[in-house]
Amino acid sequence: MTVIVWACFSVGMAGLLLTWMSVIGTLIVPRSLRSSLSRVTALATMRVFLAITKPVASYEVRDRILAWQSPMSLFVRLIVWVILFYASFSLLLLPFVDGDMWQAASEAGSAMFTLGYAAPSNIGNTVLVYAAAYTGLIVIALQIGYLPTLYAAFNRREAEVTLLVSRAGSPAWGPELLVRTRFGMAAQTSTSELSELYRTWERWAADVAESHSAYITLVWFRSPAPLSNWLNSLLSVMDAAALQLSLSPESAPSTRARLVLRMGFTCLNQVARAIRIPVDDDPDPDSELDVKFEDFQSAVELLRTVDYPIEVSAEQAWPHFRGWRVNYEKVAYAIAYAIDAPPSMWSGPRRFASEPIMPHRPKNRTAKEVKPDDPQMIARRKNG
Repeated sequence: MTVIVWACFSVGMAGLLLTWMSVIGTLIVPRSLRSSLSRVTALATMRVFLAITKPVASYEVRDRILAWQSPMSLFVRLIVWVILFYASFSLLLLPFVDGDMWQAASEAGSAMFTLGYAAPSNIGNTVLVYAAAYTGLIVIALQIGYLPTLYAAFNRREAEVTLLVSRAGSPAWGPELLVRTRFGMAAQTSTSELSELYRTWERWAADVAESHSAYITLVWFRSPAPLSNWLNSLLSVMDAAALQLSLSPESAPSTRARLVLRMGFTCLNQVARAIRIPVDDDPDPDSELDVKFEDFQSAVELLRTVDYPIEVSAEQAWPHFRGWRVNYEKVAYAIAYAIDAPPSMWSGPRRFASEPIMPHRPKNRTAKEVKPDDPQMIARRKNG
């Protein structure tokens, strides 16, 4: 009996150490650590939500259900930690309560949940009861402190995603970003506007790369609006930069466009590694794309409708655009598939049956009293 009791003590000590490693690695260490426990709870929660959403055909309904996935994974992980700590302390207390499992569980629960109904009877279980009480308080406090950090990063991410809606549509799309920026602007003005946008999104991508690889749950946090998504937004900005560099090599803000593309590559690769998606660090620039030349040509024709300054033909620009996009298309599609991102244009397949959704454009409505030759009416028609 004594051997079994002390064997249980050893199992409890191992469980306590492993659970603490998971807690510290997940909530304190500011980098992506391989916590098997956190990964298992996240995968289990994900599989439950995938099973729930499998028969759902409507994307809007699916999005409303999946909005619960990340918060529930946080809750489930906390519950698992508490259960493992409780079980570990129960096993640790066995040698000090004469192998009485019920008494050990009672003392562990009384201490961890600060109920205080079971007083320790000797030095051994007094030390363990105090440790259990300390553990319960610290784990809850760490989780509470973790949430403001998590939601602060989420709010920073979503602020720029929301601002991009008026520029790139919802869901966001690269050609749409160039079209809307061009509306009513001279070529020099739109180029300056895009340069500032690229500067902002370069810093945004750096922030997301750090926060989403350190706090992996953020990758699955969904935007408040069903058709908005952080990945689609980044992809649209990168596509816009690649289109501009390939179609307007002379007038494009080449430095800013190249920097946002480079930071975008880094962001996507860092997030992909954190969620264990394979990454090709040196893709072949001549590889085939999911976006075909016909898709690219259609986007070029769309840009021509707003007199976008195109300096080369679609045939001449295509190899350059493909050379840029091959660096991020595969990894972006893999992340979009994993997080069930909205099915936007040029963003790859999804695990659910869907067709790409074109960005929504609000109708240009005017009051009936406004005359067609009114100067403001003419300006609005010009601006789309």
